[in-house]
Amino acid sequence: MDVRIERVLKAPVSTVYAAWTRADTMRHWYCPNPALDLTVDAEVEVGGAYVVAMGPHVVRGTYREVDPPHRLVFDWKWDEDDDGPSTVSIELSDAGEGTRMLLVHTGFGSAEEAANHLQAWEPTIDRLEQLLSR
Repeated sequence: MDVRIERVLKAPVSTVYAAWTRADTMRHWYCPNPALDLTVDAEVEVGGAYVVAMGPHVVRGTYREVDPPHRLVFDWKWDEDDDGPSTVSIELSDAGEGTRMLLVHTGFGSAEEAANHLQAWEPTIDRLEQLLSR
């Protein structure tokens, strides 16, 4: 099972791309729980690393594809988990008055793991949508 979330966001493609690639912007939305302290360090280039700490939970990975402002692909690995990394891809395209964003998260070890990530991605993307609508 994969996670697949598609939304039309009320912002230009370049603004949505910046929200996914600028650590100072990611700090405002890149966690499903706004009560957790959030730190982000991201070197957005092919082979570049990122680390996101959501309170005690840390996820890290490497950027595999960087095609501004339309595509990002990166590994996703929790420090607390012994499983191998999964993969997140973000596709952005013009949608008239906004941006069509397609997030696909693949490579889970179980359907339960995929469902848990879907439950976390949904409110995270809600927070992105709220940030972009300001």
